[in-house]
Amino acid sequence: MNDIIRATVWNEFLHEKQDPKILKIYPNGIHGAIARYFQSRQGFEVRAATLEEPEHGLTDHVLGGTDVLVWWGHMAHEKVSDSVVDKVYRRIMFEGMGLIVLHSAHYSKIFKRLLGTTCSLKWREAGEKERLWVVAGGHSIAEGIGDYFEIENDEMYGEPFDIPRPDELVFISWFKGGEVFRSGCCFYRGMGKIFYFSPGHETYPIYHNPSVLRVIENAARWATPVKRPKPVSGNVKPLEELR
Repeated sequence: MNDIIRATVWNEFLHEKQDPKILKIYPNGIHGAIARYFQSRQGFEVRAATLEEPEHGLTDHVLGGTDVLVWWGHMAHEKVSDSVVDKVYRRIMFEGMGLIVLHSAHYSKIFKRLLGTTCSLKWREAGEKERLWVVAGGHSIAEGIGDYFEIENDEMYGEPFDIPRPDELVFISWFKGGEVFRSGCCFYRGMGKIFYFSPGHETYPIYHNPSVLRVIENAARWATPVKRPKPVSGNVKPLEELR
């Protein structure tokens, strides 16, 4: 594909408008913090889109110019238009756009549609330490991370996590309260690649954490479409002569 990765960062952008404490952490929105990081990295062209824009900011033009879509949602999953979800789904499945699903977007319409399960989990908001262990050290998404990294305060997500078995598992999290969680999961769907990454509760400055941002960058590079023929289905002629 292009040498430049065209990333679109999507966010509801509602928490930041409604809670001054969250706005103080993310004055330009969660999408703004992630987009600003991408802008600082070589090889990215980035734009942002939010829920209250026409078509949630995901017009045909925007999606057509997006190699990787980063998705953060929490309080307004049901407000996302089914027609927009359909467009995103088709762009992933049939055209190879990558998708990075962050934190509470495990309940987003697009993630549940792609995985075909409830995507439910245990949770607890107690500001506890999270230690993310790399369990696929040779994976490109873990590049530059080391054996593990820690987040001082995060919302706990715990097993059981109702998802299909990941095609690749990159991170497992441990929380101070005792739970563990599959916090970095790769999936292949159609022509597209999907990465779910769980850290990112809105009341903590997690998207200012260098390791978290490095993982998101690595995931965007991994999920970028590659040049390959589209799968052929239906009736086909044989490659060799049949007698």
